[in-house]
Amino acid sequence: MSHSKYEQTLALSGVYQAAALVKQIATKGNVNSAQVESSLETLFRFDANNVEEVYGSASSIGLGIKTLCGHLNDKSSRDIDITKYVISLIMLERKLSNNKAMLEELSKRLNKIESQFNFFTLDHENTIAKIGHLYKDTISTLGPKIIVSGEQPYLSNEINANKIRALLLAGIRSTVLWSQCGGSRWQILFGRKSYTNECKKILTQL
Repeated sequence: MSHSKYEQTLALSGVYQAAALVKQIATKGNVNSAQVESSLETLFRFDANNVEEVYGSASSIGLGIKTLCGHLNDKSSRDIDITKYVISLIMLERKLSNNKAMLEELSKRLNKIESQFNFFTLDHENTIAKIGHLYKDTISTLGPKIIVSGEQPYLSNEINANKIRALLLAGIRSTVLWSQCGGSRWQILFGRKSYTNECKKILTQL
């Protein structure tokens, strides 16, 4: 895959979109279903030729691009919870990349879920529950677990809980992609300007 700043920015925006959607569900109890679906679709684009194909288009992760741009460009726009989720996803990805058995298990079960799309669409409660259970059975066991902050009535709702876990798995997918494109934590610390400029450039084209 290309290691262009454009593709790195798209992949990192995918991480931020998943984190932002998790925050919305946990604190508000509802979320834009199209944005959720855009994030979850990345789990089933196994043979994409480039990063943009994984997301379908840059506009599919518009929320993530805006969130990333805000976090890098304006301290007052930074959300502590979203930052915490992103950092946790990056840490978990490093553990996952060294666990070949878990990577194979994820691939096998995602293929199985996809094979049932004729019966249950991606946005169906049943599908989201299966993706959520997959996260719980795999990524969640790597530790430390991601503690999601929010309102208890929303967090204790089973549908919301499944959606949060499914989005965290999508966040891992984007984190893997970002790492494959040469992304690293050092770049977030010391390469803020180049990411911010790329975000702004992409946003003007959406």
